[in-house]
Amino acid sequence: MSEGKSEMKYAKSFKEQLTVRGIIIGAFGSVIITTSSMYVALRMGALPWPTIFVAVMSMAILKLLKNTNLNEINVTHTAMSAGGMVAGGLAFTIPGIYMLNADADISMAALFAVTLGGAILGVIFTALVRKHFIEKEQLPFPMGIAAAETVLAGDEGGSKAKTLFVTLGITAVFTAIRDFGKIPGAWISSTLAGKGVPFGFWISPMAVAIGYIIGPLYTGVWFLGSLIGFFGLILIGVQTGMFADVGVATAFKDSLGIGLMVGTGLGILFKGILPKAKEIYGPMFSGKATKEGDISLKWAPIAFVLIAFVLTFVANMGVVASIVTILGVWVTTSMSAQITGQTGINPMEVFGIIVLLAVKAVSSIGQVEAFFVAAVVAVACGLTGDVLNDFKSGHILKTNPKAQLVAETVGGIIGAIVSVIVLFVMFKAFGAMGPGTDLPAPQAYAVSTMVGGLPNVTAFVIGLVLGVVLYIMNIPAMTLGIGIYLPMFISTTVFIGGALAFIVGKVNPEMKRSDKGVIVASGMLGGEGVTGVAIAILKVVTMG
Repeated sequence: MSEGKSEMKYAKSFKEQLTVRGIIIGAFGSVIITTSSMYVALRMGALPWPTIFVAVMSMAILKLLKNTNLNEINVTHTAMSAGGMVAGGLAFTIPGIYMLNADADISMAALFAVTLGGAILGVIFTALVRKHFIEKEQLPFPMGIAAAETVLAGDEGGSKAKTLFVTLGITAVFTAIRDFGKIPGAWISSTLAGKGVPFGFWISPMAVAIGYIIGPLYTGVWFLGSLIGFFGLILIGVQTGMFADVGVATAFKDSLGIGLMVGTGLGILFKGILPKAKEIYGPMFSGKATKEGDISLKWAPIAFVLIAFVLTFVANMGVVASIVTILGVWVTTSMSAQITGQTGINPMEVFGIIVLLAVKAVSSIGQVEAFFVAAVVAVACGLTGDVLNDFKSGHILKTNPKAQLVAETVGGIIGAIVSVIVLFVMFKAFGAMGPGTDLPAPQAYAVSTMVGGLPNVTAFVIGLVLGVVLYIMNIPAMTLGIGIYLPMFISTTVFIGGALAFIVGKVNPEMKRSDKGVIVASGMLGGEGVTGVAIAILKVVTMG
């Protein structure tokens, strides 16, 4: 056993795993990860798991403080990562309000209620299904395994931490130079852009890093979606007379992409959840879900009542919509667990859209409140994916799940508060969100089309059916849909990152097998994300 590994032992007691210093470090880390993730989600419409980043950061800090162990590190990075997916759930839904009404006045109290409610629901329902997906089904949860392997490998000499922080610093400097106008943010072919095809490159380390982390398979499908959407439907479609003009073709393209994503969500429900409903939900009604583990959730019914009350009166969603939303979270968190465990991808906003459609079928709600429904679900499902990845790594490292749940709750609540504040800062700094702006927030645009009206219902239905069929055939329709409606210059840069991962795997298999490349990518992702928010805050301060 190497010196790096021998320094870190398994903790035997609960107090050695859930420590005061671990919670404090995790809380500060959650602020950083939440801040960065909000920026990444608004700019990219994709949010990779911050798993390796937080695992290395937690390990580096705790080893510096001495007398740590594998489980303390695991619990600390559990708290640290939680806020990232809460920010994603918010960023993938709420900006759609501004896309439909740029002058919308959103109550900060209502948004806090929605985000905190979603985070708490996510924690509760995930704890209830942990045993099924982690221990019984033993789904892979690839990012959870990656976190466990990172901690088990140790960091002899601090090389991983050095790589992470050096990359983060270089990327931060580059981002600042770019965003202050010293170098262009993107290159786009003016000729093709005039024909509705924004082909080019986004000059973004973050986008390259996302492609590298996702890998060549999914980035390849993502880019294929872009080729189909922009060159196939818009360029060729208009030239051949299939569509009257670029606007009509774009409406068809966007609706098709959204339909593919929602169809994938329904495919998960039909294939992965309904056939196993008795196995998944049976233990909840018998009480075994909590009795067989270390987690006690006797207080959960009280939490449900309080959340329903807050959503009804603070967020003004109404009684029926609030109850249906909570029931929807109950189902969609299991859907989130299924697809995250199988693929590492968590389409949280799609689950929000599905529950939104159910709420609109039984209740009459306002436009803003419709986004609140989607946000509660997206936040809960986003946190579910993060919690279960952490539970997977904890299962491997023999960490007490109760210690992890406490850490996840702390990180999630902090993330809920910080994400709301950062969202308001970003809106004030940039002034607009949506297609054609500095914050395109494409996932929120998808939600806005479901609230404000689909550009092309026929295309949506086609995509919906295709999404269900392709998912059942194990074809990643979700990723294809993202490529179809995301701006092509972003997809091109992401594809470059995936191609780079493929080349590295062929030229230097040793680096590919190690996590060095992922650590570099994580530093690039964090560096641009944190710097982007810092610049936004600076803009707000100077404006004031």
